[in-house]
Amino acid sequence: MTEAEQGERAPHAESRRTHLQQTRVMLRPTGNPLPLAFMALAIATVGFSALQLGIVAPAEEHLIALAVLVLTVPLQLLSSVIGFGARDPIAGTGMAMVSGVWAMIAVSTLLSPPGSSSPALGILLQVAAVALLVPVAASRGKVLASMVLVGSAIRFSVTGISHLSSTPAWEVAAGILGMLLGALALYAALGFELEESAHPVQLPLTRRKAGLEPFRDSLEEQVDQIASEAGVRRQL
Repeated sequence: MTEAEQGERAPHAESRRTHLQQTRVMLRPTGNPLPLAFMALAIATVGFSALQLGIVAPAEEHLIALAVLVLTVPLQLLSSVIGFGARDPIAGTGMAMVSGVWAMIAVSTLLSPPGSSSPALGILLQVAAVALLVPVAASRGKVLASMVLVGSAIRFSVTGISHLSSTPAWEVAAGILGMLLGALALYAALGFELEESAHPVQLPLTRRKAGLEPFRDSLEEQVDQIASEAGVRRQL
């Protein structure tokens, strides 16, 4: 490079450095959306488990499906929007996926005769179960939240098998798993809610490594890589 070219590039480089020094990234604090998402999940999974275990008559399945559609689905979608803003893969991607799957189950139930099986729904549930493992792989230390998503994946998979096989045993298994998932989701919701409010009573949330960083590192350390994250960098 000639001296003339270097002379032309120097002011440009200096201008770019000045521009970067003047750039500010505004962070918007949000509440943790996971308690809301997990409570909504508990309502859906326990409701459909009651149908699968025969606790509720098949004639009531349309009411449960409608309740899931108007309660669980929008609450989980709201949690997902907040989760994307907070750059959390479990709350963002995970809850959006779970919300969509419950909407699919609810609509299928509303459009089908009571007690019927749908092989097409069974196949879609198997694919959804595998897809839920993607945000789990990026959860970075929030073990309990990951367990809720893994439990949802297993619950959807077993429900899918019950639709594919039309075997009562698989439906009972899905109902039992759904009840267990509901209990786990409520425990996680309570734990994260107590943690968020700095309550004197805290439940074990099994945070590991990266999951502990927000409570251990300074604000400067936590936002050190913010410029390279989606929504800040030029390309997604």
